[in-house]
Amino acid sequence: MNLALCYESVAPARGGCETYIADLIRRLVADRHEVHLYGYERDARSLPESVIFHALMPKFAPRFLRPWRFAKACELALRRQDHDLVVGFVKTWRQDVILPQGGLHAASVRGNLRKYRNPLVRGLVRLARWFNPTHWSYKLLERRQYAGNERPLVIASSRMVQDDFRRFFRLDADHVRVIPNAIDPKRFIERDRLKLRAELRDRLEIMPEHAVGLFVGHNYRLKGLGPLLHAVKAMRPTPFRLLVCGSRKTAAYERLARHLGIARQVRFLGYCGDVRRAFFASDFLVHPTFYDPCSLVVLEALACGLPVITSRFNGAAELLNPPEDGLVLDDPHDATALARALERLCDPRVRSECSHAARQTAARWTFEDHYRAVLAVLEEAARRRQAA
Repeated sequence: MNLALCYESVAPARGGCETYIADLIRRLVADRHEVHLYGYERDARSLPESVIFHALMPKFAPRFLRPWRFAKACELALRRQDHDLVVGFVKTWRQDVILPQGGLHAASVRGNLRKYRNPLVRGLVRLARWFNPTHWSYKLLERRQYAGNERPLVIASSRMVQDDFRRFFRLDADHVRVIPNAIDPKRFIERDRLKLRAELRDRLEIMPEHAVGLFVGHNYRLKGLGPLLHAVKAMRPTPFRLLVCGSRKTAAYERLARHLGIARQVRFLGYCGDVRRAFFASDFLVHPTFYDPCSLVVLEALACGLPVITSRFNGAAELLNPPEDGLVLDDPHDATALARALERLCDPRVRSECSHAARQTAARWTFEDHYRAVLAVLEEAARRRQAA
């Protein structure tokens, strides 16, 4: 197939959606599909040479208009081309298939409100959104995407996201297919795992008897770092260390750790260019998020054999089999429940059993399985477009 993929920037080093798109592009090219990428920029070194890049010219715009600018630029550029299929990932329109890696804006807003435990604060934040032009811009753009006459096929990364589409746009199974996310396990080749593990643990002065939990995220507040630090404080005495990485904005959380008296137990690593080192140095992942359509970091952890603690507001929780390969929290704000979960995985015997189960879970759903399921939807959409 001749495929057009639309995304503003593809630089896998930033992680998240960009890593997934690069993995998908490489697999499509390996299958001899012709791939065109429409965007503002890309890391050419991370993509196959055969990918045809259509550089769109970015124009200055306030934040609430940027997605409209990009969507319009894609629309104009695509008019001059003839592709079998057009695939989108963000707030664009006129795509045949959309893989909304970040879920719906409406669902994200609801998830972001959860991070405020105080109902009064939550109400004030909800009120403030009424005066936020970005909020209304994204709402209107999503309506143009999903509520028009020409509705795309949507690939939802979890049943949670599928439910969101049903709730907010009344899209049924004919328009929404559930295909869980997956990662390319080749990025976590283990031949140098023990060496990388020892190097980082030595540098951070982590002793062999310490159980190490890993927290990875860019938006620390949304991913539940605050409640996690309180949970560390609430743990019973145990040799435990927490690694925090993903963002350089750590000052407020370092102050909180000092205030709670747990500064010695927490290591803030900031942005990690090679996150493998953090995975290999750790014994389990803790991701008490307030909203994640289907967190890739959970899949990466499972691929490394790390058990996972996450919340029911993470679509990736649907892939777990608790308590065999991890634990799922009902409320990320419940520091006591989170502390008990941390204590459970600090037990070497429990952790060893969960690690074995985590590898089995990762093996049951591979990137190849994911790719084949996505390809089937792309082929179906191409047939629909041809018939129309």
